[in-house]
Amino acid sequence: MATTLRDAFSVTRLSFWAGALLSSLVGSLLYIVTAHSIEGDAETRFVNHARHAQSVISVRVKSYTDLLRAAGSMLQSTDIMTHRRFHEYVRGLDLPRNYPAVDSMNFAAWVTESDRVAFMDDLREEMQRHLGKDVQLEISPPGLRPYYLAMAYFEPDPKNPALYGIDLATNRYFSRQLMESRDQGTLYASGTPIPALSTPNNIYLGMRAPIYRFGMPVNDVEQRRAAYVGSLGIAFNLPKLLNGVIDEVPIKGLRMTLYDIGAGMDAAGRDVTGRPLALFDSRGTTRDPTPALDSGDDVFTTTLPLDFNGRPWKTIYSVHKSALYTEFDTYYPKLMMAFGFLGSILLYALLHTLTSSRRAALSLAQEMTSELRESQTKLQLSHQKLRRLADHAYQIKEIERKRIAREIHDDLGQSLLALRIEAELLAGRTKGTHSHLHKRARATLLQIDATIKSVRQIINDLRPTVLDLGLSAAVEWQVNQFQRRTGIQCEIQDDHGEIALPDHCATAFFRILQESLTNIVRHANATRVKVELRLHGGWLSLTVRDNGCGLPPGGRNKYGSFGLVGIEERIVILGGTCAVFSEPDGGTTVMVSAPVVGGPEPTFSQEQEHSAGSAVI
Repeated sequence: MATTLRDAFSVTRLSFWAGALLSSLVGSLLYIVTAHSIEGDAETRFVNHARHAQSVISVRVKSYTDLLRAAGSMLQSTDIMTHRRFHEYVRGLDLPRNYPAVDSMNFAAWVTESDRVAFMDDLREEMQRHLGKDVQLEISPPGLRPYYLAMAYFEPDPKNPALYGIDLATNRYFSRQLMESRDQGTLYASGTPIPALSTPNNIYLGMRAPIYRFGMPVNDVEQRRAAYVGSLGIAFNLPKLLNGVIDEVPIKGLRMTLYDIGAGMDAAGRDVTGRPLALFDSRGTTRDPTPALDSGDDVFTTTLPLDFNGRPWKTIYSVHKSALYTEFDTYYPKLMMAFGFLGSILLYALLHTLTSSRRAALSLAQEMTSELRESQTKLQLSHQKLRRLADHAYQIKEIERKRIAREIHDDLGQSLLALRIEAELLAGRTKGTHSHLHKRARATLLQIDATIKSVRQIINDLRPTVLDLGLSAAVEWQVNQFQRRTGIQCEIQDDHGEIALPDHCATAFFRILQESLTNIVRHANATRVKVELRLHGGWLSLTVRDNGCGLPPGGRNKYGSFGLVGIEERIVILGGTCAVFSEPDGGTTVMVSAPVVGGPEPTFSQEQEHSAGSAVI
């Protein structure tokens, strides 16, 4: 014993290095997990801040869109619009204060070739009144075209009147987009920087809205084209629009790069569809407006979409990971690695001790387990034999009851019947001649009738003859007898009619019903009982439900009470199940089920008697 314990608790060189290696692995794993956790938390905070910045940009874009819609609604609400009214309206908006990114607001009138001369005359006259001097204006670029989209109003007033009369329809791409905006009645957002205003990393963009004539319908394309009078637009500075967004994010060194990824044309008129156009870079300069994007394992980056009135934008946010780490975040993984190493060493020592103790006890436990399994096998075999013996005893009891009932019926019943006939003949012959003897004969006849009734009751108690008519008839008879004897209201639900059952199955279900009704009379204090007999899928179910007081706590295991135990044993012998449901003051339900339809009579051979699994449970 001492040698076994010494060998079990000894520390070998292999076990020492195994513990050291395992502790190192645990410490390294804790370091990696902690570092990843800190990095994941920092990345989550970075993405949340980026989404907040994106939502701020969306709100600002919407406010400028609402400005354009409101101005368009003003133009469409009147059929007479002058430069002076437009000027006063824009002045009332106070653009520098309320919309600092808006550089200008303008209106381009839709003019056909037939109306060009009259339009230009009216524009020169109005500009002369507005500026107080003669202004020579012409549509530019010059040339005759089927239609023009000429600049008529421009706010704030430009110092150079040459901006008036510029034809926006001469740019084929721009003109096509404006015509689609007119036909669809939607805003048009330009994906091309305004060349006259934009400089490197200081982009100006435009938005335009179609304006329709006051009072005319605009329900379909043809109506919109007929009512179209021009296009209202705003030009805004993108850096000013984005001004302060990054300042609201509490991350030092955050970079924001905004791209337009929709269809468009560059300054030379070339199609740039499919090539992202850099609109803004918070790290860009005049010399290098779009420096290379940040990349590498030490950088967090996320790309978020943005809808600019139908044009797809994307914003790339990036920042160095160190900007999101605190000093504690730097040392925390190392601390966890040290804790993991030391903790693993201690845990390994404890486990080594426990394992050694386990090895020392395994031999004893294995021997005890072997004896326990052998005892358990014997107990199971004994339990199966007892169950088969109980089943045999139940069958012998029923067979003996049936035999006794048949012999009483055949022998004693016939004798009593013959004796009654003789007594009735004697009473009939002494009637009127021997009054005293007739009286004694009638008394004897009544005594014989009472005896016959008692014998019939004994026969029914041993085995009701109605059981030979089938289980359904026997159940109905028993319930009627129970209701007549106790006065408890009973209800039977049997939707299957007569059921063909082996005799031992029918007898078992009948005895279960008798025991359940007896328990109700003794313990339930019920006023109503419901009995259900159902056949489904080869399984017969019997349910007895009352509205009594229910089973008290521990009632099923009460000492000296074998009613429910007998029910369970009877149904288990048939290979079925038994369930008892009860609630305080809620009644009790006994439900048994067994595969009985077409089942053969159980037989017990000598081979089964000695088989470990012969009993059906």
